Amino acid sequence: MRQAQHLALAALALSLTPTFAVAERNLVPTLDRSFDVCPNRPAEPVWMQEISLRQAYQRVLVQDIYRAQNLERIVETGSCDCGTRFPSWDAAEGVFREKYASNERWEMLEASDGYNRRANAARTAAKAICDAAANW
Repeated sequence: MRQAQHLALAALALSLTPTFAVAERNLVPTLDRSFDVCPNRPAEPVWMQEISLRQAYQRVLVQDIYRAQNLERIVETGSCDCGTRFPSWDAAEGVFREKYASNERWEMLEASDGYNRRANAARTAAKAICDAAANW
C-alpha cells in the first residue's frame, strides 16, 4: 500500500513537471508597460527616462513628488479615477524645477525622504478610496 502511494506521488510529480516549466516561461520579465489599473498612464518626461545613472536621484525625487501629490489628491477629492490617480507629470516636474533643480544631491535625497513620508501618510486613506472604486 505504501509503495503504491509513493508511485502515485511520483507519477503526479512527473506529470506536473511540464506544467511548471510552462508557468516558469510565462514569468519572463518584459520592458513593456502594461498595467491592470489605469493602463493609459502618462509616461514619465523624456528627460527623466534618459537621465544618467549618476543623476538618478533627480528622477527619484520627481517620482516621489508625483506619488505624494497623487495620493494626497485622492484623499482630498475622495476620488480615485485614473486622471486623479495618474495625472500628467507637469505638476511634479514643476515642483522639482521650482524648488529642487539647483539643489545638491544630499538636499534632493532629504526632499525625497520628506515626500515619501507624505505619500506613506496618505496611502492608507487613498488605498481605501481606490479599493472602493476598484482602482487600486
